[in-house]
Amino acid sequence: MSLKIKPLADRVIIEPAAAEEKTAGGIIIPDTAKEKPQKGKVMAVGTGKKDEPMTVKKGDVVLYGKYAGTEITVEGKDYLIMKESDIYAIV
Repeated sequence: MSLKIKPLADRVIIEPAAAEEKTAGGIIIPDTAKEKPQKGKVMAVGTGKKDEPMTVKKGDVVLYGKYAGTEITVEGKDYLIMKESDIYAIV
């Protein structure tokens, strides 16, 4: 899927993974107790800074900080936009 929005410089747009519905023991988690996901798929990547090329690319699955990024809605879907430095790892 192609987004009609292009991040600038060192920013990326991430589609967060769905929140866990059950615990490892099989207990169903209600909506009010679900944790914010800290994993997602990179949907769009900026061009990078002059001296710092981008490390992540479209399609990468990444881990990021719990409170990283800004929530945005594009074409009815929720995404996060954040700096590449807020991403901890590529999975």
